[in-house]
Amino acid sequence: MISVHGFPESLAQAGALADALGGVLSRVETHRFADGETLPRVTAPEPHAVLYRSLHDPNAKLIETLLTADALRRAGARRLTLVTPYLPYLRQDQVFEAGQALSRDVVLPLLADGFDAIVVVDPHLHRTARLEDVAPQTRWIPLSGAEAMGRALAAEDGGAFDLVVGPDRESLQWARALAEALHLPVWTFDKKRLSDRDVSLEAPAGAAAGGARVLLVDDVCSSGGTLAKAAEVLMALGASRIEAAVTHALYDSAAALMLEEAGVRALRSCDGCLHPSNAFPLAAPIAAALRREFAL
Repeated sequence: MISVHGFPESLAQAGALADALGGVLSRVETHRFADGETLPRVTAPEPHAVLYRSLHDPNAKLIETLLTADALRRAGARRLTLVTPYLPYLRQDQVFEAGQALSRDVVLPLLADGFDAIVVVDPHLHRTARLEDVAPQTRWIPLSGAEAMGRALAAEDGGAFDLVVGPDRESLQWARALAEALHLPVWTFDKKRLSDRDVSLEAPAGAAAGGARVLLVDDVCSSGGTLAKAAEVLMALGASRIEAAVTHALYDSAAALMLEEAGVRALRSCDGCLHPSNAFPLAAPIAAALRREFAL
């Protein structure tokens, strides 16, 4: 038997995972003291306990998550797995300027020390080949959101698009996976980042989008700048309609308006980060991965 423990903000996703695993759902309660400290409380777990919490907005969640891991172990969990679709602090994977912290090497070992296994979805890796290279003390189980996206889009209407495009070369892995699922051609832009919110994009030589219904694909949408720029260039190339699909939706209403003005008619995301754009459930692929890893 397995128990799935979720915080109030993600109880629906934790419940879907519990159902997919045939496990028991349990709510993590937290008490906030006047000085700002929090104290989580859990119900008695099964021998294999799964804690579900996506760690976007990480500064508000990391300490609670680690305290909850301790509470679950003290309550009897013999194996403890964290399911965190969004893994934070991977952007700073080297020291770019003097005086900066190497955030990746602080946060990943901190999490790894608390859990026997950690499930993540599309971790934002650049110069990191494997998460085990940074924090080998746990079992990392990385998944791709493209599986959930591809299944849903193919079932919905396999002929809705003519072309899949990634906004940069790093997005090729997700764009290619969706293109294969939908049996469509794929290409990516070359991107140069000018600042946190400003990029320049160049289409590859011979790239065509004239009259095409385009699906833009990326792992994360936060400021929305890269996808908006890609949409603007695609519109200039003659695309007839642009939609977007991302694994992690972290953008706000201002970014949504910017994307709409750039030509993105719809943006859908996986449900690892709770957001109005959620359209692709991750419970089934996460449950399948846990069954494979632990012979459940």
